[in-house]
Amino acid sequence: MTASDSPAVGADVPAISPPDADHDKDTGSGDGGVLGRRYRALTLGIVSVVSLIAFEASAVNTAMPVAAEALDGIELYAFAFSAFFTASLFAMTLSGEWCDRTGPLLPLFTGIAAFGTGLVIAGSAGRMWMFVAGRGVQGIGAGLVIVALYVVVGRAYPERLRPAVMASFSAAWVVPVIVGPLVAGTVTEQLGWRWVFLAIPVLILLPLAVMLPALRALPAAAREAAPGRSRVGLALAVAVGAGLLQYAGQDLKAWSLLPAAAGLALLVPCVLRLLPPGTFRAARGLPSVVLLRGIAQGSFLAAETFVPLMLVTERGLSATMAGLSLTGGGLSWALASFTQSRGRAEPHRERLMSLGMALLALAVALLPTVLIEGVPVWMVAVSWVIGGYGMGLTISGGAVLLLKLSRPGEEGANSASLQVSDALGSVALVGVAGVLFVSFGGGSVTAHAGAAAPGGAFVAVFLLGAVCACVGAGVGARLKPRG
Repeated sequence: MTASDSPAVGADVPAISPPDADHDKDTGSGDGGVLGRRYRALTLGIVSVVSLIAFEASAVNTAMPVAAEALDGIELYAFAFSAFFTASLFAMTLSGEWCDRTGPLLPLFTGIAAFGTGLVIAGSAGRMWMFVAGRGVQGIGAGLVIVALYVVVGRAYPERLRPAVMASFSAAWVVPVIVGPLVAGTVTEQLGWRWVFLAIPVLILLPLAVMLPALRALPAAAREAAPGRSRVGLALAVAVGAGLLQYAGQDLKAWSLLPAAAGLALLVPCVLRLLPPGTFRAARGLPSVVLLRGIAQGSFLAAETFVPLMLVTERGLSATMAGLSLTGGGLSWALASFTQSRGRAEPHRERLMSLGMALLALAVALLPTVLIEGVPVWMVAVSWVIGGYGMGLTISGGAVLLLKLSRPGEEGANSASLQVSDALGSVALVGVAGVLFVSFGGGSVTAHAGAAAPGGAFVAVFLLGAVCACVGAGVGARLKPRG
């Protein structure tokens, strides 16, 4: 990435005027910084929205073991997570096309409204299937929001400020990952798990008020895009195919081959058309950036989803303490994101992303050691600090590279491809992790200590995540285009 003020969307997009050279700083209080007068309201609005999503994510991880048992749905534990990402697959592509056609304002606000609605549905669920449906509605909202935010960054900020903005995305997770598990655990134990979901929607109004004036001042779309029905239809087919595969994986019987075959028939050809050409053969440049992000997200979430369940059932921790074990990962993620945002990191960005995947592989490989009697439970916290740092290097760096490699007017579609890869990796690996967990006897686990699953169920899940992270480290060698 160069140090010029040219936006990634190119000369066709009327970007916010670049600040004077005297104020050309990555951060700070001048006109040119992300917290300067020119960008302050927009940056604070972005941070507020990401903080809401971060708080929900950390809270759900903490409350999920109790919620799944209360709804008699431990066998659908992984499905409650993967449904979120399955729904977001469709919403991300829709958001990309919508943003390129009309700008990010409507997709962003529609997504925030859907996210809050999903929280209410999940919090009021009386059966596990209703809870999963609520998580799906949340996924639709999150998919619309995250792509719209990437488009906001591409259109509103000059190229030199984007690493700092991406670092602020990670910084927005710091407070939620510190207080989220503690608050969610306390609320779960004192008031009930439902309030973890029902209390969050009231916080949505503040970021809406903060962001609206700045979003109205954004530059217009680069082009009058076509409706993009083909890509949206492909995304819908991918989401349905992924859902069928997950459904088949949760019920390992002979007849499950039918929905599995139908899911593959929908998923494979549509994914090949939806992502950049060459993605699955790790072609150099943008395709490898998109592929690596999916591998990183899937590896991380496949492991993280089962950490609280392991600590509650195998080591007897409370929901609060199990959630707090993941706190360090959020802090180190933010630190690594800040590291990659510095100007000195620019020549080494691709190598830093490969290093990040290697650190994630090490972290996930350390998790099953906690199943050994005598290994302290704080080993989980240590490993997740390592994994979080690796993710901060990989995820934030990938976002910066994507905007750098995008051609004029394609930031919405490319951002959608990146997020689709994130969601697809999450759906695939969390779904496979769920199948492995059930196959190795994990379906009999309950959220009470003493009713533990066979240790092999957790080992299989974490081995999957570690192997995939190693593959991602190899893909990192192909991020830089030739020449």
